[in-house]
Amino acid sequence: MTEYKNNNTFSFEIVKKIPGKLGRAGIIHTPHGDIKTPAFMCVGTKGEVRFLSMQDLHAIQAQAMLSNGYHLRNVSEEIQAQKGLAAWSGWNGPTLTDSGGFQVMSLGSGLGKVVSMDREKEVINTDPKDRLAIVSEDGVQFHDPFTDQDDFIGPEESMQIQCRIGADIHMAYDELTSLADSYEYNVEALARTERWALRSLAEHKKHRDDLGYRQSLYGVLQGGRWEDLRRSTAQKFAKMDFDGYGLGGAFLKESLGEILTWCCEELPENKPRHLLGLSHPDDILIGVEMGADTFDCVAPTREARHGRIYTTHGYYSLSKFADSEELLEQGCDCPVCKAGWTRGQLRALMKSEKQEDKHTYYNLASMHNLRFIIRLTEQARQAILDGTYAEFKENFLKNYYHR
Repeated sequence: MTEYKNNNTFSFEIVKKIPGKLGRAGIIHTPHGDIKTPAFMCVGTKGEVRFLSMQDLHAIQAQAMLSNGYHLRNVSEEIQAQKGLAAWSGWNGPTLTDSGGFQVMSLGSGLGKVVSMDREKEVINTDPKDRLAIVSEDGVQFHDPFTDQDDFIGPEESMQIQCRIGADIHMAYDELTSLADSYEYNVEALARTERWALRSLAEHKKHRDDLGYRQSLYGVLQGGRWEDLRRSTAQKFAKMDFDGYGLGGAFLKESLGEILTWCCEELPENKPRHLLGLSHPDDILIGVEMGADTFDCVAPTREARHGRIYTTHGYYSLSKFADSEELLEQGCDCPVCKAGWTRGQLRALMKSEKQEDKHTYYNLASMHNLRFIIRLTEQARQAILDGTYAEFKENFLKNYYHR
């Protein structure tokens, strides 16, 4: 396992750009090591990636781990006592925490209503007995289904939690809107997110050095599907003292590139940008081209657990390969394929009634899918360095989506 020396620095350098595009290959320098971009961050929500050890993460050549402030908030003091997330988790490399705003907001989805000011956002189930997440200028009041307790997180609380957790990179507190929300409500929510951004910055500066190294803060851009909102908020965030930016929101797939262009054309070139929650190959390659530097998503591991296996020629369902002696993918450099595991063997583990067999399957399939996405970002980086990104993107998508 690589041990990183804490150099107490955060910076971003651009190594090479994609001609005529917003994309670039770069390096994010953090107190716990460098991240060569474009890069995919493995999601370790509670400080570990489900069914994978830290040795597994190094084996698949992961560069960074993303955890969640909401899910770690109740152990944040324990993490602080152990000098931060990198040490507490045993990962010992670059880390990022999301603010938890998405998780808090989503507590209302399907459970009741998310109530904002004097307006209710209607969702699937409006039974008054169900839980509510209540948005106000101060923050979000919510009922935690895990502890069965009422709780509250605003910008100040989120920054305090994240600074106790001590990742290298934090996300400012924001209000996520849905595709169903109107333009008028997006205007209201975006103005609140911009005010929360200033409060996040002010509180973060009080605590960012508490663990002996500089913790950095990204501002999270919202604005839905509207160009005027996306550009105006990007212009405002560009003038704030953020170390980088999170590109957030509920994206329609067909408008992803357009929305990223609106944001990244307005943001300063010399600061990194993280695209939140997307990992399908076309999303990543469009994201890279339009200026995103890092990515995260739970899909590679979640889909692996359900038998969906990624390959350069598309994904397939493992359930169709009983007794198959084929590797998961011929020529794959993941630890699973290099060790000779076959589709039939993994299918048998997946279908087994024994819990230890299922856990072995989850481990192996997750490693394969994560390595696939990590390798994709490595290949994208190399293509930028070689000046062949357009050709690489076209060929990869043609093979993967058969188009």
